[in-house]
Amino acid sequence: MATTVTVDDFKSDKVSKKQAISFLQENASVQFLKDQKLFGKLAPIAKGSSKDKVMAALEAFHSDPSAKKSGDDEDLNEALEATKALKIKEDEARKNMKEAAKEDVAEEQVKFTKKILKKGKTHMKPDKGSVVSCWYTGKLEDGTIFDSNVENARKKERKALKFKVGTGLVIRGWDEALLTMCYGEKAEITIEPDWAYGRKGQPDAGIPPWSRLIFELELEVPVNIGA
Repeated sequence: MATTVTVDDFKSDKVSKKQAISFLQENASVQFLKDQKLFGKLAPIAKGSSKDKVMAALEAFHSDPSAKKSGDDEDLNEALEATKALKIKEDEARKNMKEAAKEDVAEEQVKFTKKILKKGKTHMKPDKGSVVSCWYTGKLEDGTIFDSNVENARKKERKALKFKVGTGLVIRGWDEALLTMCYGEKAEITIEPDWAYGRKGQPDAGIPPWSRLIFELELEVPVNIGA
């Protein structure tokens, strides 16, 4: 507020309580404002100050030359403004980090679906890092089989695929889906490209880029668990 606010102005209601306090905060020394309990954020101080209190502060300010702001107060105010600006930047940075975290969570939506074909023989599921044995047949959306350890071998030559689940040894769709399956369960797993072979595909296996893959997966029951 550029103009002076006098006691008469305040008495005649030419200026509001908030305007009077703003004038004092801009022109009075820090010590004076502290003594009058007017140092701090304008809105809450105006809300908590009575009209008589503001009137008394105005009278004291105009009658006491030492109540005026000095050079030291200017330096302090500059420091306070710099601190406020830094806090605003920190708050904005925290807000941006939270928003980025929310975006990351949104990007991590599950990118496979599962249809159970046969219930498991136990309610137990593999833990991350467990060695699992699987029977599988992989198809493209048009039904073309591109890989299988069931279809493409003689019965005596068939072997279950064994690996540590959840460790990145297979496509992510497999890792994530198998951790939801019970031992002995057979399911149809449809995996989105991002959790399969993505933009590169697997040309040598007959999988084009950006292919959605469909697997029939059966998770064997470990010997130490039993059927």
